[in-house]
Amino acid sequence: MLSLLACSTNAQLINNFYGKTCPSLQTIVRTEMTKAIKNEARIGASILRLFFHDCFVNGCDGSILLDDTSTFTGEKNAAPNKNSARGFEVIDTIKTSVEASCNATVSCADILALSARDGVFLLGGPTWVVPLGRRDARTASQSAANNQIPSPFSDLSTLTTMFQNKGLTSSDLTVLSGAHTIGQGECQFFRTRIYNETNIETTFATSRKANCPVSGGDTNLAPLDTLTPTSFDNNYYKDLVASKGLFHSDQVLFNNGSQDSLVSTYSTNGAKFSSDFALAMIKLSKISPLTGTNGEIRKNCRLVN
Repeated sequence: MLSLLACSTNAQLINNFYGKTCPSLQTIVRTEMTKAIKNEARIGASILRLFFHDCFVNGCDGSILLDDTSTFTGEKNAAPNKNSARGFEVIDTIKTSVEASCNATVSCADILALSARDGVFLLGGPTWVVPLGRRDARTASQSAANNQIPSPFSDLSTLTTMFQNKGLTSSDLTVLSGAHTIGQGECQFFRTRIYNETNIETTFATSRKANCPVSGGDTNLAPLDTLTPTSFDNNYYKDLVASKGLFHSDQVLFNNGSQDSLVSTYSTNGAKFSSDFALAMIKLSKISPLTGTNGEIRKNCRLVN
């Protein structure tokens, strides 16, 4: 824990890191993300999830983007990512455009951080200044991806510990979980909740069972936010207060526990959720980056140079 905090305080990211070396960077990312979301609104959530899964495994270093090869094992086939992590092609497209404008300058890790921010903003959420200067990892860890990314089955104490291990508070956990105001979840990750749990609104459980049978249909999708799954708003928290959290890990945030009051606040104060979410995303984005001469600037986000 101490080494992690020392690491993240020593390695300083800079808000305008590419101001001189790649002045068109933010415009390129915004343009490409606008196209991607116009093509499929869900991609904003998918890329936000990629960023979260990147940062929770050895920091925000672009390691999640690396493909497995005959000599290299990446993180894409770790349990939390296999057949569910998506949006890699969008990152590839953005990287290609960025390379055309400023070659061998901008890291894939920074492109992912900017893309996640833009996805949130383009779906109606807040914006924030992304600190930049991350470099790309030459390594990845499938085992860390398996062990350090929170699970949809986790209880509150486990989630709290996993976030604390990354220097994030229980309040950060609650506000960052609000990312589930957008996106979809797979049946295999909420089946137990809709069939076995009691702290769930009955008609909601019944409606979810229609597309998530007791067996089979593992990859069938349901919205994480019942009301507006492609709008970044505070309806996720309204769902939690109504016992309509899709995952076990969602509903534990409002289940007579330590986070109930914050969930209640966010459910009635969307502006506070937005501003707190932006601040927590900046904090998340600063988890142990590679800076200076550490790591590299990958030419292809899928492969080490």
